[in-house]
Amino acid sequence: MILHVVAAQYEHDYVVLLRFNDGAEGFVDLEDELYGEVFAPLKDKAKFAALKLDPELGTIVWENGADLAPEFLRDRLLIPSDLSTAPAVYDKPRTHD
Repeated sequence: MILHVVAAQYEHDYVVLLRFNDGAEGFVDLEDELYGEVFAPLKDKAKFAALKLDPELGTIVWENGADLAPEFLRDRLLIPSDLSTAPAVYDKPRTHD
């Protein structure tokens, strides 16, 4: 199965709530990944928060062209012990325009 992100929501700081097509869901903290020419500008939290789900690529993307492979995100997934306390992102995806 080819892995895809199917839902994404900015939470806070550099944390994103994600759901994958394999059913896995949880939080990913990307603070330590924001270095280099493409990702360093995303240290600006307003720019980071403007992430979008690109259904064609099956992952999250930013306006500056940055994106992360779904496999990379899945490997860093922090699964909360009780997702019922997590915000409901799947009914109506949030966009940041």
